[in-house]
Amino acid sequence: MKDKLFILLQQLAPQHCLSRLAGRLAECRDPWVKNTFIRWFANRYGVNMQEAEVEDLRAYENFNAFFTRKLKADARPVDPDPDAIVSPADGAISQLGPIDHGRIFQAKGRGYGLSTLLGGDMELAAPFKNGSFATIYLSPRDYHRVHMPVDGKLRETVYIPGDLYSVNQTTAAHVDELFARNERLVAIFDTDHGPMAMVLVGAMIVAGIETVWSGQVTPVPRAPVRTRYDARPDSDIRIARGEEMGRFKLGSTVVLLFGPDALTWSRELGAESALRLGQRIGSRTPPPAQQEKNADE
Repeated sequence: MKDKLFILLQQLAPQHCLSRLAGRLAECRDPWVKNTFIRWFANRYGVNMQEAEVEDLRAYENFNAFFTRKLKADARPVDPDPDAIVSPADGAISQLGPIDHGRIFQAKGRGYGLSTLLGGDMELAAPFKNGSFATIYLSPRDYHRVHMPVDGKLRETVYIPGDLYSVNQTTAAHVDELFARNERLVAIFDTDHGPMAMVLVGAMIVAGIETVWSGQVTPVPRAPVRTRYDARPDSDIRIARGEEMGRFKLGSTVVLLFGPDALTWSRELGAESALRLGQRIGSRTPPPAQQEKNADE
């Protein structure tokens, strides 16, 4: 009953209005307001400021600057193995595994369509059918910049308007197609592992999603926006593994997509496994000839 009431309140709430108001509060520079808010948040969620490049809570110009704080250079070492796929963020695995005939597992008894997640574009979804996915949830205490799991060249982005349900275990278990109905930004990269999609999912009170190449992406008018970068001679956006690609201003979740036979997830990972930016979460799948050689050995 408690969970159902939680979901009902979100269905009735003016999700976008509340999130935009939260965004204005998060941009407030009044010293008393922003310092009180930042101090409360850091204490409430146990934020480790010793990892931050700027440790003094009062030094941040507003809450958003604190929330998207930069870490010290050595705080998150990236796995040195060039074949390693690394976590794009601090957080925890919500789910990971195969994309089964165009369906992605959300929670027990629930899933959602790959093409729906990518805005209903079957052509965009085709390279990932029967591939692999990982859903990574960022909690309030986590570092909220998102980095590249592999080297990649940006091909295109798709902004998809939608709902703004909060994202957590309760909503994943009770809201159908949660990640495919919330507001989100899809970024498609060409990589040595084949195509990769990074889907940055918005949520309740998430006041914005930014990328390093275009700045603030959401909120925007409630209409899909598709931007091609591979067809523009002045746009050659390449981001190395471990480098920042975007950030959340409050919230939320990253869904990674790879094509068939592109990688093997690390065996020790499963639902609720804690992650740190830069740690290995998978490895390049060896070509068939190498797999046969390994089997013979």
